[in-house]
Amino acid sequence: MKVLKFGGTSVANAENIKRVKNISAAYAKESQLVIVVSALGGVTDLLIEALETASQQNTDYEKIYERIKTRHLETINILLNGEEEKEAIQHILSEFEILKTLLDGAFLIGEITPKLSDKVLSYGELLSSYIINSYFNYEKLDAIRKDSRLLIKTDSNFGQAAVDFNVTNVLCANYFETVSYQIIVVPGFVAKSLEGDSTTLGRGGSDYTAAIIAGAIEKSSLEIWTDVSGMYTANPKLVKHAFAIPEISYEEAMELSHFGAKVLYPPTVQPVFSKGIPIRIKNTFKPEAAGTLISKMTNENEKPVRGISHIDHITLLTLEGSGMIGIPGISKRFFEVLSLEQISVVMITQASSEHSICIGVANKDADKAKKLVDKAFEYEISGKRIKPCIVEKGLSIIALVGDHMKSHQGLSGKMFSALGANNVNIRAIAQGASERNISAVIKQEDVSKALNTLHERFFEDNIKQLNLFIMGVGNVGSKFLGQIAAQHKYVKKTLKLNIKVIGISNSRTMIFKENGVDLKTWEEALKNGEKANPDLFLKKVLAKNLHNSIFVDNTASNTIAATYEGYLRNSIAVVTCNKIACASEYQNYLKLKALSTKYGAPFLFETNVGAGLPIIDTLKNLVASGDKIIKIQAVLSGSLNFIFNNYDGQTSFEQVVKQAGEEGYTEPDPKIDLSGIDVMRKILILARESGYQLEIDDIKNNNFLPEESLKTTTVETFLESLSSHEKHFKKIYESAAKQEKCLKYVAQFENGEAHVGIQEVAKEHPFYNLAGKDNIVLFFTDRYKDQPLLIKGAGAGAEVTASGIFADIIRVGNFQIG
Repeated sequence: MKVLKFGGTSVANAENIKRVKNISAAYAKESQLVIVVSALGGVTDLLIEALETASQQNTDYEKIYERIKTRHLETINILLNGEEEKEAIQHILSEFEILKTLLDGAFLIGEITPKLSDKVLSYGELLSSYIINSYFNYEKLDAIRKDSRLLIKTDSNFGQAAVDFNVTNVLCANYFETVSYQIIVVPGFVAKSLEGDSTTLGRGGSDYTAAIIAGAIEKSSLEIWTDVSGMYTANPKLVKHAFAIPEISYEEAMELSHFGAKVLYPPTVQPVFSKGIPIRIKNTFKPEAAGTLISKMTNENEKPVRGISHIDHITLLTLEGSGMIGIPGISKRFFEVLSLEQISVVMITQASSEHSICIGVANKDADKAKKLVDKAFEYEISGKRIKPCIVEKGLSIIALVGDHMKSHQGLSGKMFSALGANNVNIRAIAQGASERNISAVIKQEDVSKALNTLHERFFEDNIKQLNLFIMGVGNVGSKFLGQIAAQHKYVKKTLKLNIKVIGISNSRTMIFKENGVDLKTWEEALKNGEKANPDLFLKKVLAKNLHNSIFVDNTASNTIAATYEGYLRNSIAVVTCNKIACASEYQNYLKLKALSTKYGAPFLFETNVGAGLPIIDTLKNLVASGDKIIKIQAVLSGSLNFIFNNYDGQTSFEQVVKQAGEEGYTEPDPKIDLSGIDVMRKILILARESGYQLEIDDIKNNNFLPEESLKTTTVETFLESLSSHEKHFKKIYESAAKQEKCLKYVAQFENGEAHVGIQEVAKEHPFYNLAGKDNIVLFFTDRYKDQPLLIKGAGAGAEVTASGIFADIIRVGNFQIG
């Protein structure tokens, strides 16, 4: 015999009840069934509301009562016709007259007694089971309704009645062994005391009813039908990549259920646990899905972590003080005072020094609990041996659950390091000796990020999701987005990185998409975005609070560079081709590097020098391995190299500069390149990464531009000044040409000093044949004294710069956590 329980969402309305009928009819072809049903979705809450409103002597309870009645009558109207409908309506109206009398009684006496409450709340399941059975009969199914109050007997602890299994098991076995109907519909949640009063089985009562019946019947199985396809590795509403667990043990199921997995209530397991009766969680709305099988299975060959769950609305209460150390009975007094007032403790942690005890309780109990504890320790508090109870609200508990976690080393370390790397602060930790559960208390606002971080760490085959927030989508930014779109599948499959662009901004508008911006239509979406604001952009990134967040700066803006600190302080990685931050005041440079280290947020700027060339990364590796930089010689401006390679005294200097701009080699303002400031910033960054303290003003700039050109304030006037000084540039060119030399804009750092400027380079020099927009860097070190380490390649252009940014994103993704 199969026992199938259908919850409130499964029987919420006529449409859903039809689904239940179809499932039951299919099962009935193979086996005799017990169908345990909850109240129509939301009805129990309405009954509670009506009862409480009546007890306050507020006549609005009558409106709530009418809503409940209308709901049931409308369901009958859709499901039944003819005589069957009339009969059902007559029965339901009769039951509602009794219910109205009970509510009127609460109104008259102005209070709710536990006995009255159970009687009123029982109507939800009694009414739904009658309607569902009537519909089954209308559809010609071989069905009968059996009132569970005739089968399940309890004590008189109204609201949370304890089952008398000796009597109940006999009643259930006798009935179900003799009943001949193929389907028996039974109301969940309700029972009857041995004295004959209606009782209820508490939270999760319908699940419990089904388990009680399954436990009493030999050779039975139990299925819980709900609105999800089993127990999930995490809450699928918060973790998009969560999936149903195929099999799980009783113990694991109970742990997950305790920590918020609402598809199952822990006591449900008890009647079937000892008898080894399996439970399967199924989805009413996807009956073909396999669901989750709960049994005595072991987990030795599976992943040690089976699921991640959480409980919201938690408050931490901490009792601490030197007066607790070595004093027997402190813990007893602490927990006893809460127990006597029916305050449930959901988590406990105590320092081995006995200096403090920390517990978690529901937010609704927090204020009452503090008053009770402070009262219980009033003497010690007045003597300042113990502090008044410390209260921290707005918290949640997250938990890793799995059998045999104890036999896998380092799980706690992986859990806490992963959370720490994403700026999730842990307020308290609890772990039992069985190590089936590792719990941590965090801010409630961090729950989604924490769950996604842990799910990625333990369940997603090491595929790490990177959430990108991109500022600047001009030449470089647009190429970067194109590269992400083109390489997304490859990067996910090969490098195990799932890159999502969550936010994009240019100087005018910005957009955010929780599930990722469509990289095929981002330009159109951005046109219709909200007004751009760098500070608001940062606030929105922080509000999203996503794990593995990366801020990408493709601008040349001082304003944007000034926001890096806000990202790094919140453990958000920064990847930038903007040289301003790293070339700013030395103390600011140091601060950003220190924040990166302190908050575990990578700060990468490979494209600051050499676009896509691995110059900075190579330099870092040299320094990290103990090598010392003696001298750096470099051509660091792809734009200037392009200009001097193409200027021949025939085509005007102005035209060559314009061509460089049109091909994307110069900054939007070419004076930044030609004035030498861009190269100065680059050699400054290399000097700093070599371990030297240097400011931009320390670098000597042998400028080749006329004074008039340097004083211009717009791009147009700058280009005009180049045209008017063509003779000046031609003279520089001819001087080099006469000696069969070429012009290169060279940066050099040696003995703590740096300078930049044009040099006439002879044929035998490595710089002479540097073509096009290429860069070249020579590192002279203790290990590379005679023959310098040489890096050469394309050093300008949107494509190569974008690829350098992409490479830094991959570096962030490969940053190992735990």
